[in-house]
Amino acid sequence: MRYVDEYRDQAAARSYAKLIRQITTRQWTIMEICGGQTHTIVKYGVEELLPRELTLVHGPGCPVCVTPLETIDKAINIAARPGVIFASFGDMLRVPGSKKDLLSVKAEGGDVRIVYSPLDAVRIAQENPEKKVVFLAVGFETTAPANAMSVWQAKKLGLKNFSILCSHVLVPPAMEALLSSPSSIIQGFLAAGHVCTVMGYEEYIPIAARYKVPIVVTGFEPVDILQGIYLTVKQLEEGRYEVENQYARSVRREGNVSAKKLLSEVFSTIDRKWRGIGTIPMSGYGLSELYADYDSEKVFSVEEVTADESPLCIAGQVLQGFRKPHECTAFGRECTPERPLGAPMVSSEGACAAYYHFGRLRLSKAERDRV
Repeated sequence: MRYVDEYRDQAAARSYAKLIRQITTRQWTIMEICGGQTHTIVKYGVEELLPRELTLVHGPGCPVCVTPLETIDKAINIAARPGVIFASFGDMLRVPGSKKDLLSVKAEGGDVRIVYSPLDAVRIAQENPEKKVVFLAVGFETTAPANAMSVWQAKKLGLKNFSILCSHVLVPPAMEALLSSPSSIIQGFLAAGHVCTVMGYEEYIPIAARYKVPIVVTGFEPVDILQGIYLTVKQLEEGRYEVENQYARSVRREGNVSAKKLLSEVFSTIDRKWRGIGTIPMSGYGLSELYADYDSEKVFSVEEVTADESPLCIAGQVLQGFRKPHECTAFGRECTPERPLGAPMVSSEGACAAYYHFGRLRLSKAERDRV
């Protein structure tokens, strides 16, 4: 398959790994911001091809993982109500709330439905005018245009029974929050290619200059990742701090202009809480005043719902790159994909799930014995 097979080519991957080893002379720490990239790194053993001087750490780029616990509790609260049809992508149904998950609500009789597009939820609202239909709208800039379109379409159709529970987060403010921390160990970033496909990469240019970190927009296959690492290390070794675009087959500097126009109409930028990290100023989307009637939090009066994380879960440290998943004392014991304590063990893009499914065999014997 074009644009896939050639980016999984073993010879090309080993060639880039060799180039990386040739140019690396110092210790460097690079963060991949996207959970999809994390899975590629762990699944294909990318780290095993790298020199010892390079350390990869995993960032908060899994939309399921960073959705706040209280958002899940709000979703559960709404979904359990009579007269509600609650629609969501499938990966959110097993994310644990304080006491249960959405799948449990479904098992208890709640009308919880898996959809493949937010526009499916709009259609459901049209077909069920006597019900209130809610779509759980989470994710980064990647999924925001489709969710914005659902609200735009509902307003155009005059639907009064449709709303979204919105928990969108934005990548650039998160990167700044990580870099501005006194504990930051990040010296370079692999930026998420799908986010930049929508938004472009102009927002990253001042971040690279301000914090003196190279940022390389990177795709998701093994050769993509290795190319991105090579470009990042090359900049670090040369003392450059620029934004480069490895994912040129999809990303343009200006992004998708039409999608960005829709986002600016439907959403406004707000402070947003990130699971395991806390509130990051101006790091999320909320519905703009023009579309406020489609805000599920207001429709169902759940704005004040709060929740506390499990004390055993170190997801916040994993998402900030301070710890690796297998360093958690609960990993593989109290926390498994069947019995998750935190979202990174549930999500298909979660670092903990990646280590559990793909990484355990690659740990040292001592590490395997511990987990």
